[in-house]
Amino acid sequence: MAISEHFELLEAVEPTVARLLAEHQERRNHWYYHDLIPWEKGRNFRDEPWDESQCTINERARTSLVLNLLTEDNLPYYHSALERHLPKNSIWREWNGIWTAEEGQHAIAIRSYLLTTRNCDPYELEDDRMATMKAGYQPDWRHPAELLAYTSAQELATRVSHRNAGKITEDETCFELMRNIAADENHHFMFYKGVMAAMIKEAPAVSLEGIYRTFINFQMPGVGIPGFLRRSIDIAKAGVYNLRIHHDRVLMPLLEQWGIANLEGLTTKAAELQQRLMELPELVMQKAERFEARFSPA
Repeated sequence: MAISEHFELLEAVEPTVARLLAEHQERRNHWYYHDLIPWEKGRNFRDEPWDESQCTINERARTSLVLNLLTEDNLPYYHSALERHLPKNSIWREWNGIWTAEEGQHAIAIRSYLLTTRNCDPYELEDDRMATMKAGYQPDWRHPAELLAYTSAQELATRVSHRNAGKITEDETCFELMRNIAADENHHFMFYKGVMAAMIKEAPAVSLEGIYRTFINFQMPGVGIPGFLRRSIDIAKAGVYNLRIHHDRVLMPLLEQWGIANLEGLTTKAAELQQRLMELPELVMQKAERFEARFSPA
């Protein structure tokens, strides 16, 4: 698909983008992270060095929050990755600015909570942030359908992960904070899902290819985080995010809401991609069962 065709497809769905952007601004409840942080618990780390005994939430909850935070820290890379694929002087640019501004509050909020409540090693957290940002994030999106398929799945996945992370802290303050963040992610998901639906209608063959390429290789953008594999296994075992959750809460809902199984009049190639997409959930579930068999307690 040529670059000019990329922009033509994005321009073709601009009326949908404008409508979804307006709906997003009307629907989203604007909130302020500083209202939710227990600032009265904050202390000076130089005068009172951090020690794990000061933590107030369990270890897996801390791991989940830190991993989610470091993922959010890479926001400048996500912004630029989107920006490279967007037509200039269009409604798309307005969305990217709003989305970036709202996402930016998430990292500020989670870091403020962790540091104020002393639920992380502040030096390790900053070292990990530096390493994560140096590694960056450069997705290999070949056309807009891959971009929008990825953001749809990623926003839905972070909605689930943030909310589950808040739950396992067993801390009402953190739960409320993560509930607000998860609500934002849901609003972003609704935008991207809606745009992707318009793209499927406009160019079904290209869209199905993008969805399949994204879903068959789907990874959260935090793979460059130090110790990502170990941390991701910890949060998988904690039930914050794992392959079964990915199957049940992300993959299946998206295939259903986009009506992938019911698309008709497809080209031979598109019909083949449709079939592969409908077979994908079973493959993911097989991986989930192997993971559970390996890591479940005896």
